[in-house]
Amino acid sequence: MAVWDDLVGQARVEEQLAAAARDADALVTAQAAGEPAPDASKMTHAWLFTGPPGSGRDTAARAFAAALQCVSPDRALGGAPGCGFCDGCHTALIGTHADVEVVRTDLLSIGVKETRDLVRRAQLSPAGRRWQVIVLEDADRLTEGAANVLLKAVEEPAPRTVWMLCAPSLEDVLPTIRSRCRHLTLSTPSVRAVADLLIRRDGIEPEVAQAAARATQGHIDRARRLATDERARARRAVVLRLPLRVGDVGGGLRAAQELVDAAAEDAKQVAEEVDVKETEELKAALGAVQGGRMPRGTAGAMKELEDRQKRRRTRTQRDSLDLALTDLTGFYRDVLAVQLRAASPLANEDVRDALETIARDTTPERTLRRIEAVLACREALDRNVAPLLAVEAMTMALRD
Repeated sequence: MAVWDDLVGQARVEEQLAAAARDADALVTAQAAGEPAPDASKMTHAWLFTGPPGSGRDTAARAFAAALQCVSPDRALGGAPGCGFCDGCHTALIGTHADVEVVRTDLLSIGVKETRDLVRRAQLSPAGRRWQVIVLEDADRLTEGAANVLLKAVEEPAPRTVWMLCAPSLEDVLPTIRSRCRHLTLSTPSVRAVADLLIRRDGIEPEVAQAAARATQGHIDRARRLATDERARARRAVVLRLPLRVGDVGGGLRAAQELVDAAAEDAKQVAEEVDVKETEELKAALGAVQGGRMPRGTAGAMKELEDRQKRRRTRTQRDSLDLALTDLTGFYRDVLAVQLRAASPLANEDVRDALETIARDTTPERTLRRIEAVLACREALDRNVAPLLAVEAMTMALRD
């Protein structure tokens, strides 16, 4: 299985990355043999992957990183790098390769300190004598200071170091950074392509895979979660019942409270799974004595961990709310499709009765205003408005 197999519906991007990987391999091979370096015009030191959520930009970056580390003997016989089986490909894909650093954050932002650590890592020579690869999956979460630190490293790259930045759009990255990167745009894969991936890779039943892919409109990770996680299906069912509950003020406020409470419960579950383990590991590393008493001078480290865990809970709650609002937007988009008698398939076919009820009792103009209200709620959450206040404002607007 080649490293590109999980890159769904991105044939053009795959072709560009495969060509760059071949040029990069030719460059490494020539330098190892003491020969003049060939013209590696399709390879560069910095890449920017953009595309809507679920398009697979992180998957593309990791696959490219694996192809750059490919050590398959077939390359000497004309085989393309990125076999997926050799030690270089395998360790890069599972996250244990010494020269591949994949950075993802569960916090609201990536700060200066973390970015400086990455820049120092990028200055090291690759241990495997191929490439030092830094994959920054959340480049849009860099603070302004962190982005300026990264800019210096991208402007003056170390030999054999490759930066791979991932962001939803070009506008999410500083112009000075994106101008120094080779840009690749990924598109949302088709519902059929996502369903085929779920069937082939995850062994999901075809009917379930097709329904999950259709409900998430081609978002690969969400489709997998919806197909395999009963809690995800239950949460989605609650969200899709919300439009039927906002007919009166009391119902709208109760629905808003339930939505926020569900997101808080998601954050609590993540905290229970991760926070206790992190705390115990840090206590052990700091030399906690029997009974849990900490040595002197360790209070600062414990406080830093607690602050990080608090920020992660905030991010998890907002991500959960954003997922619910995405489902709600899809619901009203389907309502609009029913009202306009559009020929496109419905994403929420499983709740067609609710869609037709809402469509019959309202107008396309009101549906558009409701979609705008959901989008306004997402923007308010991005501006750090209190979640309950933002969602209550939305449910009141959905009554109009």
